Amino acid sequence: MKDIFERIEKNMGPIGEHSKESHGYFTFPKLEGEIGPHMMFRGKKLLNWSLNNYLGLANHPEVRQADTEGAQQYGLALPMGARMMSGNSDKHELLEAGLSKLVKKEDTILCNFGYQAMVSAIDALVDRHDVIVYDAESHACILDGVRLHMGKRYVFKHNDIEDCEKQLERAKKLAETTGGGILVITEGVFGMRGDQGKLKEIVALKKKYNFRLFVDDAHGIGTMGASGGGTGEEQNCQDGIDVYFGTFAKSFALIGGFISSSKNVITYLRYNMRSQIFAKSLPMPLVHGLLKRLELLNNHPEFRHKLWDITKKLQKGLVDAGFNIGDTNTCVTPVYMNGSIPEATNMVIDLRENFGIFCSMVVYPVIPKGMIILRLIPTAVHTDEDVKYTIESFSKIKDKLYGGQYAADKIKEGFAQKL
Repeated sequence: MKDIFERIEKNMGPIGEHSKESHGYFTFPKLEGEIGPHMMFRGKKLLNWSLNNYLGLANHPEVRQADTEGAQQYGLALPMGARMMSGNSDKHELLEAGLSKLVKKEDTILCNFGYQAMVSAIDALVDRHDVIVYDAESHACILDGVRLHMGKRYVFKHNDIEDCEKQLERAKKLAETTGGGILVITEGVFGMRGDQGKLKEIVALKKKYNFRLFVDDAHGIGTMGASGGGTGEEQNCQDGIDVYFGTFAKSFALIGGFISSSKNVITYLRYNMRSQIFAKSLPMPLVHGLLKRLELLNNHPEFRHKLWDITKKLQKGLVDAGFNIGDTNTCVTPVYMNGSIPEATNMVIDLRENFGIFCSMVVYPVIPKGMIILRLIPTAVHTDEDVKYTIESFSKIKDKLYGGQYAADKIKEGFAQKL
């Protein structure tokens, strides 16, 4: 018999095995100061493209005032308990009603954590007789929810409608045998590539295959659609989305999430989502602050317009400078390059230490070996000057990368602590 801890010490995982080299710099970095496009990192002020503060609400004066008022008026403990037992309030229900109106659904349930909510909602919506069909590049919270499923599941190639239909054919045959139904799960905006899920095309398959559609629109809520109502609104197919998930961790600049659907489905989730039944309700100061954020989102479309103005300038500038940004048609802006992990790390060090730019780096095992993604998240509070400087800097590091200046055999152990 093996000791569990001994096994862990020998295999820390594909990312954890680099913890000595990366902790505090590439992983678990500490950004300090006011949330915004310029923040402090290890004593230096850097231009920051790594926060999902899409609409710039994190430090909006009315938001800061509402957060302060909420904490002063209610304290952090209220309400004390799960919603079902002792944690409900008029404000929770008011926020749910406002979100339902935004995403054009009958009812909404608030969730204390977005990740946890997705996992738990999938678990509640299907039983062992049902079949799940999901996109191959779905977020980890979807994958974890699917893994809990005791029935069959089929995965389709990313945004490949032909393959999606192929898996639906398999799912339909199996569901007819088991007496179950089919739940299709995908995303409105894929947070790594930045491409929209093909929601309209999937909705068009519903008549033929009689499934229900669950969409995770974490990056879409607040950024997509004429009113910020999400990717379903953007693609004019919101009615075809049966269960809609949004997070508060991005455009709303807070924490938690929500699920919207028909009244019957939301009532069912209220009484059957284990992560909400057995966990504390969203604290009142957060709900108070979220009501202000929702008000600003609804009444100030200029925030979204500014976000998209910056996004278009950034993406066009990168393309004009010869960069590959893939198939993004959202604010998420991936910049694709080729190189090894040591080259990627040296390039990011150069970006941070010499160019004063902080952005997320993505390498293997998240993406294939030999590929590097520098992921940029534009916001409504970035400026044209930020965009211009970033494109100029990226052009310089690209030349250095392909000129071999970042070549190295390996990452130096403990370098992050020494910098």
